[in-house]
Amino acid sequence: MHITDWEAHKKKMLKNPKIRQALKENELEYQIAKALIEARIKKGLTQADVAKKMNTRQSVISRVENAQTTPSLSFLKRLAEVFETSLQVQFK
Repeated sequence: MHITDWEAHKKKMLKNPKIRQALKENELEYQIAKALIEARIKKGLTQADVAKKMNTRQSVISRVENAQTTPSLSFLKRLAEVFETSLQVQFK
């Protein structure tokens, strides 16, 4: 699927109120997943690499990256350490 195809599909899907509501309810999980994936790729790490550095399983990292769970604050702090960065939280 090309980007333009995806954008058209996304626009069509967002017309559905149930889909809009589901996205709204899971927005935080998706933002965390996106940030984790971007940071991991930027560092050139696999999910297994991140899991090993955090002393957890690869499946845990996968669940976070697939927005299937909301990680704890302590988990996010440990991720920030793995990526040698700071964790920022903001209210908008």
